[in-house]
Amino acid sequence: MTASAELPPPDDWEPPVPRQSGWLTPEDLAEARAQLPLLYVDAIPVRVDESGDVVAVGLLLRMGTRGLTRSLVSGRVLYHERVRDALLRHLEKDLGPVALPRVPSSPQPFTVAEYFPTPGITAFHDPRQHAVSLAYVVPVSGDCRPQQDALEIAWLTPEEACADTVQAEFVGGQGTLVKQAMAWVGRLS
Repeated sequence: MTASAELPPPDDWEPPVPRQSGWLTPEDLAEARAQLPLLYVDAIPVRVDESGDVVAVGLLLRMGTRGLTRSLVSGRVLYHERVRDALLRHLEKDLGPVALPRVPSSPQPFTVAEYFPTPGITAFHDPRQHAVSLAYVVPVSGDCRPQQDALEIAWLTPEEACADTVQAEFVGGQGTLVKQAMAWVGRLS
């Protein structure tokens, strides 16, 4: 094995100045999606009882290219954004400003989902890109009102959310995440 040396940058080199907002232009996003995996978060909103057991799962209804589909709270992590902040931003974007999510100060994902543009590599598929998503179960205690492109939020029991009829309404493998989440919280064997 050969050792590699870190060469100093040229004298006229300056590090790129990041955009303050963290957003990419549509052109930059398309270029990034074509060349490297992007980091996402998936959140499964849940209602819990007094003992902390999950009693309901919040599933969003959206209009997509395949018609009405069920989905989770999901979105990209921006440049220079903490994962916790991305979770809170996407929860507010999809569930409204008074959803009152309880995200711990140091959240731990229940799984990592890897979405590929080629179907069949994993259970997760996104035709636009290769994405790595940290998936979380997030208890919410406030009033959830669908925002942005979400049409409604349906609160189902864990068993209903994992039923074949509901699973068939998901695209891209997000139904698999619901099943994994319910197994992780002890509601699915």
